[in-house]
Order: sequence, then C-alpha cells, then structure tokens
Amino acid sequence: MKHAFLLPLLVLPALAHPDHPPSVHGEDLGLQKAHEEVSATNQVSIRIEGDLRIIESNGIPDHETGKFPGRGNPHAVREQSSSLSVPLKPKVAEEPIALTRQPFGVALNGVLFDPGTAEFYRNDRSSEWNYEALSGEINLGLDEHHAHVQPNGAYHYHGLPTGLLDKLAGNEKGMVQIGWAADGFPIYGLYGYKDPKDAASEVVELKSSYQLKEGKREGGAGTPRGEYDGTFTLDYEYRQGIGDLDECNGREGVTPEFPDGTYYYVLTADYPFIPRMFRGTPDESFERKGPGPGGHPGGTGGERPHPPMGPRSGGSRGPGGPPRR
Repeated sequence: MKHAFLLPLLVLPALAHPDHPPSVHGEDLGLQKAHEEVSATNQVSIRIEGDLRIIESNGIPDHETGKFPGRGNPHAVREQSSSLSVPLKPKVAEEPIALTRQPFGVALNGVLFDPGTAEFYRNDRSSEWNYEALSGEINLGLDEHHAHVQPNGAYHYHGLPTGLLDKLAGNEKGMVQIGWAADGFPIYGLYGYKDPKDAASEVVELKSSYQLKEGKREGGAGTPRGEYDGTFTLDYEYRQGIGDLDECNGREGVTPEFPDGTYYYVLTADYPFIPRMFRGTPDESFERKGPGPGGHPGGTGGERPHPPMGPRSGGSRGPGGPPRR
C-alpha cells in the first residue's frame, strides 16, 4: 500500500447541525464543555487506490474537545496512526451484519465512530447486558461532541459529532455526509430528503425505527432488574416502519454526493445514534488489533474498560462497577 503525506482536513461549506441533544432516558448526560485545544494538529488523507478508498489519519479531531484527562475519563488525547480501507463500490449483503467490538466507521476528519462501550452489568464482560454510552446512567466523561478518549489516547465519537457537524453544516439544515462506514457506504448526519428518491423534496430530520421495549427485564441472576429504560443496549428493539430508517439505521436513496442513488447510513438524535448493524460487509482493517481485550483499528491499543465511574444518579453500585438495577 502506498502512503500519502497527511494534510490538514479542509473545511467544507456551511450547511447544518442540530440544536437539540440526543434522545436518552436520562435528563442530563453531563456532557462537558469542549473548550480545550488539542496540542497536535488534525491530519487526514482520503484517496482512492484501485477498488478501495483509503483513509489515513492521526485521529486528532479538527475541533476543540472536552478536558482530557478529566472527571469521568482519565485518558489524554494522543495522536494515532490509522490506515483504514473501505470498498469503493460496496455491496449490500444478503443479511445485515451485527456490529461487534469494532468501530462502525470513520468521520471525514479521521475520528472513529465507535458506539459500543466496555462497561457491562456487574463488570461481567461475558454478559450480554452492555451499558449504553448515552444512557446518562454511567459517567464516561463524554464531551459535548458525544466523544471521549480510549486508554490508548484515541478520541472517538459515541454519538452525533456536533463539532464536525458545525464545520460541515453551519446553521442551515441540509443533507451532509460526515463519514464512511466500515463496509464502504456513506454516513450522513441527521437529515435527508423526505422522499428518498427525490432530491427536490423537503429536507427533514430522519428518525430511527427503534424504541424501548415494554415491560420489565426478566431473567436469571445475570439480568439487571427494572423496566426497560435505555440503560442497556438490550433495552431497545427494532420496529419496522415506525421511523424513516431500517434496522441498520440507513436507507436507499439519492444524496448530494450520489445523485443516482446509494444505500447510506444516518446518525440520529435517538437510539441507536450510531448504527449497530452493517448493511454490507465491513472491511477487516476496522477489526481491533493489538494486545488486551480491545484494540485500535489500523494500529495498536484500544478500548478497554474505563475505571469504575459509578452512576450519575440513584441506584446502588455492584463491587467496583456501575449501578445494579
């Protein structure tokens, strides 16, 4: 593979970003203000080689961040060495592919979209009850861009990248591409055409087709108690047709970059925020590498459990872990 000199990300013309926070079951995510300048400069290169789109970056965002290390997250933002590949002409797979422990995709500024967390009920990593980063139930030290830092210093988004949207979108509502998924399909932020096949139709905020399950969680000793409230990923279910998007939080349609149509993903203000399933086949370059239970795509180190932060409010903690429910 040829390597290109990484250049600072160019800011695109203004278009739009939301003025409301993600829809979560908690009233306050405790997002910290992003007033910190990162010492390193954002560098990213996106180029085409054969049938691949190559995205190389140092993982540094092109906007201010929260204070890292800081309350809720003890890690400092550090430069990465990331080289990722996605298919230039992605294909829809026969069945959706569930996101496991790899990132979902990469933003145009080279920062990863990584919706999963390393926090599980009672600190049991074999549990299927994974805490949601934007539930408001545990303090992960997220900044107002819905991002924080992995133990290896990698800054990454858990939800809408508001700083990037500001740069790409400005104050006017529009359909804006913000990244590439690991399977090669484009990622857009919040908005799309009301008629997905008509670029002249109204631009609207697109909604996911997920909702909270009804009733209470039931199961054995390894199951948290209480109503389905969004604390855990398993609290949600897909209901076809209740929103604009499919189970992968995407749809087929025309976009400014693909006037003849394509499948594309949408980051939403409600769950799943960042998609949790792939419509195509993710490239192996996004698989985590390096030692330990996590790893960083295209490099080493990665997402490992953060030190216990405890609940944001209420509840009782298990030994060294998040609140029991």
